[in-house]
Amino acid sequence: MSIVIDDKSELEQSEKVGLMTRWFFPLDKKGNPDLPWKGTLLIVIAMVSVVGAYRWYTHEYSFTVGLDYFDPEFSTYWMSLFWAQIILFSAALVIGAPWVWFSRPKDPHAAMTPQRELGVYYLMTSILVVGVIGVLVVLGLFVEADAAWHQTTIRDTDFTPTHIGLFYFVIPAMSVAIIIGAIWVHTRMPDFVGRVSVPFFLVMMAPVGMLPNLGLNEWGHTFFYAEELFAAPIHWGFVVLAWGFFAAAGIMLQILKRVRELTNPDYFIQENSKSV
Repeated sequence: MSIVIDDKSELEQSEKVGLMTRWFFPLDKKGNPDLPWKGTLLIVIAMVSVVGAYRWYTHEYSFTVGLDYFDPEFSTYWMSLFWAQIILFSAALVIGAPWVWFSRPKDPHAAMTPQRELGVYYLMTSILVVGVIGVLVVLGLFVEADAAWHQTTIRDTDFTPTHIGLFYFVIPAMSVAIIIGAIWVHTRMPDFVGRVSVPFFLVMMAPVGMLPNLGLNEWGHTFFYAEELFAAPIHWGFVVLAWGFFAAAGIMLQILKRVRELTNPDYFIQENSKSV
């Protein structure tokens, strides 16, 4: 059963919200939270555009100016990209995480209405679905390409075109997004405030844990392990950490549990009586 808003003023107010709010937190004709199809499509378009452009750039320039780290053109086409990514993601984390934390409401339970909470869970579900598809895309376009690169070209340094795309773009982007998202959820959503979601933590540690494991991997390849087979023991850390993405199913179960409560008529009547 869905939540129905009987107050016409709320419906009138919902029609005056901004475009982004209507796309990511839409309401149906009865005032019930609806699935954010437009917002999800916007996220998919943005992800496809960025990944597609990056893939095109790698395919276009990796074999012409990306084979020799000591070539001045490598610095122009690849190391400049590397530094731009590092600065961008570092700034996003340093600015975004504190801002989300310090802007949190003093009373999340009062600040989050049942209608908005349900809408946020719809959005979280959409992001999880897009994220799972995104991981599969990364495995196919970036991880596999990195393995093929090292098996067909000479490994000279830790900085290769495929590494700059995978380890210094995709994984940091995932890490920053999940860290900021985890802080937001645990400071805004009533069902997550005051506790730590284990599935959320496991999903977050998947990309975050890969960053120090990357250092171990490159150190090993540089000093004592030249083989680039996927099954090499020095790559096992990436596999174990990547299993953390399976915890997304646990997040989905937590979301469905709360959605069931929010769509319970008795719960909604009880919450409305508190605000009267």
